[in-house]
Amino acid sequence: KLLAGISQASHVLVQDSQNTKLDTHLFNEAYLMHTSTSPQYSIIASCDVAAAMMEPPGGTALVEESIMEALDFRRAMRKVDEEYGDDWWFKLWGPEHLVEEGIGQAEDWIIHSDGRKSSSRSKKANKAASRWHGFGKLADGFNMLDPIKATIVTPGLNLDGEFDTSGVPASIVTKFLAEHGVVVEKTGLYSFFIMFTIGITKGRWNTLLTALQQFKDDYDRNHPLWRILPEFCQKHPRYERMGLRDLCQFVHEMYAKYDIARLTTDMYLSDLSPAMKPSDAYAHIAQRKTERVEIDYLEGRITVGLVTPYPPGIPLLIPGEVFNKKIVDYLKFSRDLNTNCPGFETDIHGLVEEVGVDGVRRFYADCVKSSLS
Repeated sequence: KLLAGISQASHVLVQDSQNTKLDTHLFNEAYLMHTSTSPQYSIIASCDVAAAMMEPPGGTALVEESIMEALDFRRAMRKVDEEYGDDWWFKLWGPEHLVEEGIGQAEDWIIHSDGRKSSSRSKKANKAASRWHGFGKLADGFNMLDPIKATIVTPGLNLDGEFDTSGVPASIVTKFLAEHGVVVEKTGLYSFFIMFTIGITKGRWNTLLTALQQFKDDYDRNHPLWRILPEFCQKHPRYERMGLRDLCQFVHEMYAKYDIARLTTDMYLSDLSPAMKPSDAYAHIAQRKTERVEIDYLEGRITVGLVTPYPPGIPLLIPGEVFNKKIVDYLKFSRDLNTNCPGFETDIHGLVEEVGVDGVRRFYADCVKSSLS
């Protein structure tokens, strides 16, 4: 994802010039002269180019530059945090210690266990330095954080999964950033992810930093959304007169009501009982032996398809597995959020939304048809 190789071979990206529009028919004709499924020459060529770009000294300089930009951004975020003092600010998930200049050493980014012992530090300093990640006890030195992948943490949720009285959901921050020209890679509940890719424009992170400072100012002043999120309000007029802080609090309380941080973890760790083979469950679709079941009645039913929340994009259920209480509770949360907070909907593959004759939105999942039906 970071190099110049083509990872999506099914797409050819084209940007038309102002003067000459691409003739897609002629392009396809020419492209077919140089392509084959065995092998796919465009992929092979792109891999060769990507490998050549990484050869030293040019490749080394490109990588070091992206790491330097990422560390400059991290240092700038900490400096702003110090300037705000006791006031709130966004945190960057990462080691407590950062080198004052340069890119430092790889050792700085190795994730150590909470129980790690070190002769080079005091016990207290060592404990503080190894607890930043919140993973608890794990294989010491087995994992490493890539410094160019920056996770920005918003206020409202601590590492133990406890909600604060007020908070700033990350989904609202990313919508704000999008309207200020900053595209976020991934968004969670109270964190979002940005990546300092190879070839990034030097100092480009200043745009993000300025936008985050503007968000804080608008939040503290509770500015109306029609002023700061005009494109979003055009799609969802119900938010026009609402203040930014009021919206953050509304969504935050929705998250806290369902204890969603723990729920999203527990549902993946819950006991999942397969009732039949995935192939047998999936075959019910072709045999038209499925039943669309409303969320409230899903517990104990067998799914005929994948149920996958985004993020993280990891299948929660595969065909043949049974809906349990934890999963149904999560789907109920998703229903309430989608109903009460349009524009901040959760995306769940396998969840079907239908509007009834009464105009009410209802949510269903396709299951193996019950013998009682």
